[in-house]
Amino acid sequence: MSDYDRNVATAPFGRTMGQAGSVAVDEGLRAYMLRIYNYMALGLAITGLAALGIYMISVTGEMSAAAKVIRAGAEVPARIGNNVFLTPIGFFLFGTYMKWVVMFAPLAVVFLLGFGIERMRPATAQIVFWIYAALVGVSLATVFMVFTQTSIVRVFFITAASFGALTLYGYTTQRDLTAMGSFLMMGLFGIILAGLVNLFTQSQMLQTVISIIGVLVFAGLTAWDTQRLKAEYLYGAMDGDTQERSAIIGALSLYLNFINLFTLLLQLLGQREE
Repeated sequence: MSDYDRNVATAPFGRTMGQAGSVAVDEGLRAYMLRIYNYMALGLAITGLAALGIYMISVTGEMSAAAKVIRAGAEVPARIGNNVFLTPIGFFLFGTYMKWVVMFAPLAVVFLLGFGIERMRPATAQIVFWIYAALVGVSLATVFMVFTQTSIVRVFFITAASFGALTLYGYTTQRDLTAMGSFLMMGLFGIILAGLVNLFTQSQMLQTVISIIGVLVFAGLTAWDTQRLKAEYLYGAMDGDTQERSAIIGALSLYLNFINLFTLLLQLLGQREE
């Protein structure tokens, strides 16, 4: 990968590619990466709108409009904060067994997309990606219930700036980041296992450690994935449909890095509602 520029300018069998051919490759690469970033950005927009929309229909400041729950033998409104209550829809989504569906439905869809995309038409893969982004938004609606809106906006811009710098580094660096891949994937699996353990232990210290290590892992994955996607275009010899599917799955990988960076940074830097 460190030989991108030299290899791009070389045609098969050692013949030198002409200036026009090299320019065509550069333009094709820029168009391909732009398509990936556009897919990712649209996915993030869908996620944000879904999260905000679900939050708005899930909470209320009116006690009379709140869902009723039985506590200590008495019917009381489902309260989540000072003068903030769950509506019947909100209680159904986040206060019943449906919370597990909300939590794991995105995982099922991402496995469908990741393992089944080769059999999908590009248009179908796009639709599945948008559905996945919307489901992630539903699951992220709870961040508006836990953190102040000011801190959510602040952390979002911190994440966007960090992501932009990391993906730019991955795109422009001449350093081969391939060796980082295995190490980062091991770290990712470690974070997942620790997160599953913390679902039951609810340790704040463990959550802080997970968040710190997670930020480092997904920062590395952002740069690594960007360089990997660039290499796939340069050396993959992809046709139209294959290239489109590759762009969608590439957008998914960068989207996941962004979402995870955002949620982990929010755990570290977000201000909680009182």
